Amino acid sequence: MICAKCGDKIPAGEEMHLHGQTLCEDCFIIAVQPPKTCDVAAVHSAVTHRKLAGQTGTEGLTELQKKIYNFVKEKGKVTRPEIARHFDLKDWELERNFSVLRHCELLKGTKEGNTIYITIMN
Repeated sequence: MICAKCGDKIPAGEEMHLHGQTLCEDCFIIAVQPPKTCDVAAVHSAVTHRKLAGQTGTEGLTELQKKIYNFVKEKGKVTRPEIARHFDLKDWELERNFSVLRHCELLKGTKEGNTIYITIMN
């Protein structure tokens, strides 16, 4: 089977069904519970947890999250499509990782004109 959302092949028996569509597990989870970048409770939780764990900067992040953070830091400001292209990420993969970086108060979105850029949070 093929996922109706991302187009990836779904192994037999692992397909999920939602609103008449056949989805892979990742697309199903994103459809049911999408990542929320602007979530006050998630920010408070992430910041508190990192503080209690003694984590600063990119400590405690996945390797991909560290690479995304460093890419944005190096470039100064980038769009979501630029990040997705650079790391060959699907939209949902980018959003999931950006949400973590936003909740940790490391990255943020900034609108300039009609374009939204991802920048380092000061």
